[in-house]
Amino acid sequence: MTTRPSGIEGVETVVLPPLRDLGDGFKVRRALPSAHRRMVGPFIFLDEMGPVTLEAGHGLDVRPHPHIGLATVTYLFQGEILHRDSVGSVQPIRPGEVNWMTAGSGIVHSERSAPAVRAAGGALHGLQTWVALPRTHEETAPSFVHHGADAIPSAAAGGVSINLVIGALDGLVSPVETFSEMIYAAITLADGARYHVGTDHVERAIYVIDGALAVEGQVGRFEAGELVLLKPGAEIVVRGDGATRLALVGGEPLSEPRFIYWNFVSSSRDRIEQAKADWRDQRFAAVPEESEFIPLPADPPPPVRYP
Repeated sequence: MTTRPSGIEGVETVVLPPLRDLGDGFKVRRALPSAHRRMVGPFIFLDEMGPVTLEAGHGLDVRPHPHIGLATVTYLFQGEILHRDSVGSVQPIRPGEVNWMTAGSGIVHSERSAPAVRAAGGALHGLQTWVALPRTHEETAPSFVHHGADAIPSAAAGGVSINLVIGALDGLVSPVETFSEMIYAAITLADGARYHVGTDHVERAIYVIDGALAVEGQVGRFEAGELVLLKPGAEIVVRGDGATRLALVGGEPLSEPRFIYWNFVSSSRDRIEQAKADWRDQRFAAVPEESEFIPLPADPPPPVRYP
């Protein structure tokens, strides 16, 4: 993963996430963690899934796998994913809806295309993020909450549309309950529309999904697939260069560092080692009606400490 200087006041750097092909034309960009910035607020992972058009008879098949110490947040722009987990949840997610899964002390889940969706094929595009839980909540009981699109607050004015996934922004308040202060907004800008990025949170980043962004009063722009890291306290006004979609994420940094290994996040290296052993020996609860699973990676590297 590389970075580039932006030359724009208020911007720390721009991360250029690599594009990975997972097969069947399904591509993923992983913007967090990066070598330059491991976390933005409590966000420790940010993947853009697709966009991809799956042929009829093909679908998504992420076999059961475990998590600890984090919450996953899934948000789609196109398509549908069927979520199943070890607490018994079975929930399709569609565009504009929010799946919040608290792993806490340990959860296992799968993400697949439902039979009817697989048979028909079609487009799939979305973001999946992980939020590291505060140390006092790392071992909370696992749970899952789904929010329909009609429950997610939105606003539109002057060519700017906001769907507020998490937190509070511009008079909107999301119903998604969290364990720490954070912001996550999906924003679309018409060509030439402007949006002021405020300073309500210490750490903030803009991920450009479609189109491109210019910055008012400055030379330079940000392209699709780039993660723009803002300096603390910096205010900028971005402008859509063509129809543009972005995600604004951030929040208060956690007071302790985090280790991350595979799908495990913890403030304790020993806790990650325990989770590895538990998954290797199949001591996690199973996903009902699922017999497959993703094995622990071979020859695992040591957990990486963030930040």
